[in-house]
Amino acid sequence: MRWNGQELGIEQEGTLPGLARLNNLVRTVRTPDFAGVTFHEVLAKSALNRVPGQSYVPFGWTINPYRGCSHACVYCFARPTHEYLDLDAGHDFDRELIVKVNVSEVLRRELARPAWRREPVALGTNTDPYQRAEGRYSLMPGIIEALAAGGTPFSVLTKGTLLRRDLPLLASARAHVPIDLAMSIAVYDDELQHSLEPGTPSTAARLATVTAVRDAGFDCTVFLMPVLPYLTDTRAHLDEALRRIAASGATSVVYSALHLRGSVKPWFLAWLGREHPELVSRYRAMFPGASAYAPKEYRSWLGERIRPLLRAHGLERGREDVVTGGVRSSAPGSPSRRAGSDRAPNGAVRSRFGGGNRPPDSAIAALDAAGPSMLF
Repeated sequence: MRWNGQELGIEQEGTLPGLARLNNLVRTVRTPDFAGVTFHEVLAKSALNRVPGQSYVPFGWTINPYRGCSHACVYCFARPTHEYLDLDAGHDFDRELIVKVNVSEVLRRELARPAWRREPVALGTNTDPYQRAEGRYSLMPGIIEALAAGGTPFSVLTKGTLLRRDLPLLASARAHVPIDLAMSIAVYDDELQHSLEPGTPSTAARLATVTAVRDAGFDCTVFLMPVLPYLTDTRAHLDEALRRIAASGATSVVYSALHLRGSVKPWFLAWLGREHPELVSRYRAMFPGASAYAPKEYRSWLGERIRPLLRAHGLERGREDVVTGGVRSSAPGSPSRRAGSDRAPNGAVRSRFGGGNRPPDSAIAALDAAGPSMLF
């Protein structure tokens, strides 16, 4: 890698003890191009992560080339995964980024194993593969090429407009495997978007990327999630959001309410106290104690508000993968397609793993039990 003005620190005392214990830290890099951000380059032991599923779907597969995310979304559900590395779920998650520099080489080896069944793989269901660091490390082209050469269908869920760089490569890969693309765009008020997601491209830039994806011949789902109570759930905000999504040419929309699990909750409430103190008591009432999910009544109300707006703007409701939470694979016979509906037995919408929303309970349990083994 070529870095202007970089500083290297190899196994510095007191640096990343969680990684040091794994003996795979190559170097620590700081560069003026990414002020305040530190990159910790590691050699991944594996590329494919197995995510346990519900009883009718045994498991799914994901790839996470990065850990931590400079998008710095206040509500991101993946923040607690940094705690496995003895880092905090707040500023460290935004600024101490793990880069799996050998991920494509490891992936090629894993896909070449006789036991690999070419099941769909999801990218972007934890931290974003097209965050700013991808512009420097360029890990995704190697991953895309490996998956296509290995005959493995895959999906990408991102907030990063850097996806446009790889559209020609993705178009070539589509000749070999099914590919599903989705853009996460939760907030359609510029001031609020910058406050909640300070490291992300603008809403307008992401909508333009949806159009570019469609122009390249792909379907593109927009993940309108999370919907934040009292902030982005007004009829006016949702109507404007869906109007702009429809104008971008998006194929479908996936939505769900805010989820606040574990250490995400105090981080989000601290932001809320600074930016919207008048809402803190309402949020504490909505998410009392250790409760992570918006009440069922609220989620039902939200669905009743959004569904007519979807119809009014001529948009289809998209489907999440039942295990990973990414966009559902279009590959024939894939587990997510065999699972069918994304509704729970009681008819409520299941809110799952992508874009800062509720992960499947099985995935939460797997992360809690596996710790760092799922990270590398």
